[in-house]
Amino acid sequence: MTADEISTIKEMPNNDYFVSGHGACPGCGVAIAVNNIMRILGSDTTVYVPASCLIVFSALYPTSAFRTPLLFTAFENTGAVITGIKAAQRRRGIEGTVVGIAGDGGTFDIGLQALSGAAERQEDVLYICVDNEAYMNTGIQRSGSTPFGAWTTTTPVGKVTQGKRQMKKDVMDLVIAHDPEYAATLSIAHYNDFIRKVEKAKHKSGFRFLHVLTPCVPGWRTEASKSVEIAKLAVETGMWTLFEYEEGEARSTYKPHTMRPVTEYLHMQGRFRHMDNDDLNTLQRWLCAKWYYHYGHDVEQPACAIYNGEKELHFDGDPLHGV
Repeated sequence: MTADEISTIKEMPNNDYFVSGHGACPGCGVAIAVNNIMRILGSDTTVYVPASCLIVFSALYPTSAFRTPLLFTAFENTGAVITGIKAAQRRRGIEGTVVGIAGDGGTFDIGLQALSGAAERQEDVLYICVDNEAYMNTGIQRSGSTPFGAWTTTTPVGKVTQGKRQMKKDVMDLVIAHDPEYAATLSIAHYNDFIRKVEKAKHKSGFRFLHVLTPCVPGWRTEASKSVEIAKLAVETGMWTLFEYEEGEARSTYKPHTMRPVTEYLHMQGRFRHMDNDDLNTLQRWLCAKWYYHYGHDVEQPACAIYNGEKELHFDGDPLHGV
């Protein structure tokens, strides 16, 4: 690490390159993440944002909340456009970071082809997915990132269906299959881990990918003041895992002391309030498998220890009803 690199929150620069006055909702996880990302990336940064919440609330015509060059075009083009920007900079002899900041819809689904192309070619760009787990800007529709059981406007709760019936797509595994220079997951609740990973991605060459969990107040049906607490619980319950991929190896960067029951995370969000014990069992079992995949048996997992082999998980009552 060089003398000018940042490793802790105490060293975070005060210069804002994503400034106040934008139109984000109070408690918006995307705004929190982008503000801190831009402080670390600094002035020598060119930003591309596709169709998303971020472009709507950050570029209210005729102004922009970014104090660096900003471009935007179509939903599906992030990987292709940042490739083109970097090629133009090379041609003109310009140095600096080229970053694309896309939502989960523009990364997991609509933009996956362009993302894969840029990663496979090892383009010298930074791709950041700010993941609020649905197409929030266009009306809270389901995406490949939406977790099991979640209510969205296209996975409604009624007699026919009870929220989304599929598990969240593992986009990090898809990215890692391309053997990128660097890839990592981040949380707005784990500040020093967040800072170190953005700083590391900034100073590397080749294709880099950062995946940030960004709670959405209206889409998740939460209180604006609880976004950071919810992001922390996502990690403590195994719904979000902090790790990085570098030099061909993946490693955890934060291990919770124990695994807390998923209900502690779900009960703070109205999008899960309809879930019954069968759905909670299904989700908790999946999380236990995910927990062992990332941590092995190095970390206690009391939420998983309540069943053994064929024994079913059981939660007394309907803990989410009435939230």
